[in-house]
Amino acid sequence: MVSDTTQLKLMAKDGKRYLTDMLDYEGIIKLGKQFPGVKANRFIEWFTYSDETIDGKSKTKAYALFESSFIEHIEVGTIKGLQQIHAYLFGGLYHFAGQIRRMNISKGGFQFANAQFLSQTLTKIEQMPETNFDEIVNKYIEMNIAHPFMEGIDYSYYYEE
Repeated sequence: MVSDTTQLKLMAKDGKRYLTDMLDYEGIIKLGKQFPGVKANRFIEWFTYSDETIDGKSKTKAYALFESSFIEHIEVGTIKGLQQIHAYLFGGLYHFAGQIRRMNISKGGFQFANAQFLSQTLTKIEQMPETNFDEIVNKYIEMNIAHPFMEGIDYSYYYEE
């Protein structure tokens, strides 16, 4: 792989710039194919996404949301506001867009908030103060730990039509 690298001068901890081997787009794809596996495949899928993938489509929708007047009507810091954003970004891509999940999920061995108690958990998070930066960050962290929405595949059979 060394032959596929380009050297760029990057700042080191000592404050000096040293030539460092870097991979370009093609090199990253080649590296991922050299060491196939679930994680490598997921990374390459994410890295090479196009506007036709779910990531690409939701990114396009995020730009549209930011530029629209709809964003001015979203309730900041509320579960309803998060549902509005999720529905906007993933509507038409996932059946469950904007709906609070009703099943337990985990990622990388981490179990998110139990679905049975998710409604109560979200109510407590919504009531957290947000008067300064630290409080906003704490609320954001708790929301990520709760992880109120499904992701990845269509779990439509768990939701009412």
